[in-house]
Amino acid sequence: MSAIDDLVTELAKLPGIGRKTAQRLTFYLLKQPVESAARLADAIRTVRERVTTCGVCGTLTDEDPCTICRDPRRDASVLCVVEEASDVTAIERAGRFRGRYHVLGGRLSPLEGIGPEALGLDRLLGRVTNGGAVGVREVIIATNPSMEGEVTATYLQQLLKPTGVRVTRIARGIPVGGDLEYADGVTIAQALLARRDMTESDKSEAG
Repeated sequence: MSAIDDLVTELAKLPGIGRKTAQRLTFYLLKQPVESAARLADAIRTVRERVTTCGVCGTLTDEDPCTICRDPRRDASVLCVVEEASDVTAIERAGRFRGRYHVLGGRLSPLEGIGPEALGLDRLLGRVTNGGAVGVREVIIATNPSMEGEVTATYLQQLLKPTGVRVTRIARGIPVGGDLEYADGVTIAQALLARRDMTESDKSEAG
């Protein structure tokens, strides 16, 4: 296999990149100065070396704790639970949420063998029950509106119920089956503002 084919194959492994797009990207890169390709390679290498997960919230960061967890202006009493670090970026883009985050790193999916232990839910429970000087008074569940996301939301509601904390779910302004990462800021902002308490009816809908 040639060097060109190697690069096409690797690029085609990226999300949303088919083989034809990978080929176009490869030939685009080959037309660029060597320095441009070197900068891209260095940027990829650097991000893999420096970026880690925040020890507090679990988002991706090159500083631990991350800037959001360190920011004293954020409301530590409101915790927004999301599936992936990319969801934090999407919500921050909306510019309306001033609380803090908890990144699960996935969602419950029995078919894929992803259970509660894989998401480290004990860490979330610990943050809620040991909220420090400013206790957590509300947990906003912002998992994606997919079947797995709804199952995860219902499980979290049941897990957090004994703590007495208010548990809300973002409104369905985001299309069912869609991902927060690709939603526009206005849609995310409206979904956050129209969040609601989770009830027994939510559990029956998810089941």
